[in-house]
Amino acid sequence: MMNRRNFLKCAGMAATVGISMLRGAERPAVSRPNIVVVLADDLGWGSINCYGAPKRLVRTPNCDRLAAEGIRFTDANTASSVCSPTRYALVTGRYCWRTSLQHEVLGTMSPLLIETSRPTIASLLKKHGYRTAAIG
Repeated sequence: MMNRRNFLKCAGMAATVGISMLRGAERPAVSRPNIVVVLADDLGWGSINCYGAPKRLVRTPNCDRLAAEGIRFTDANTASSVCSPTRYALVTGRYCWRTSLQHEVLGTMSPLLIETSRPTIASLLKKHGYRTAAIG
């Protein structure tokens, strides 16, 4: 089971962006699985009711329902402990420190970190008939 420090490190990597890849309609459902990648900012071990968050402070019914149905996330890994490098690694599959970003995180007005020609998880999945979306 993941300890609190590791969980917070993992959860802290996340962004307010959720990337959702949905199966394309042109192939039968059994040929490809649905793929959903969700990132959440500032989510800690005690931020979800099923992991101990008091219901008087926060309510997380959808996460609690997933846990009750048998899906609990208790182990994770990350390329970095902060947002921008971790998002880069997740989206590109490339180690984040191989970019111009050698420390800290990107600011709101920073130039693009991912080159527009670089393959991403979404572009790879699109080549295989998936429909992709980024929400958040």
